[in-house]
Amino acid sequence: AVENQATDRVFRIGQTRNVQVHKFVCTGTLEERIHEQLESKKALAEQVVGAGENWLTELDTNQLRNLLLLDRNAIIDEEAE
Repeated sequence: AVENQATDRVFRIGQTRNVQVHKFVCTGTLEERIHEQLESKKALAEQVVGAGENWLTELDTNQLRNLLLLDRNAIIDEEAE
């Protein structure tokens, strides 16, 4: 999060030129293992959050209907209670 925040500070509103951020990590160090963990977590977050609601537009009519229909077995008869 700190690195992303620093990268965001480099890019300014209204900027017309590209921004390149280079990160140097020494191999075989704790820093490298932390970097790998952060990249793994970032990829997982992107899969979860990045998917957003786009999947809704990819459903066909039957899939959308099944998503919205109530399951008959889930409905409880109030008189039976």
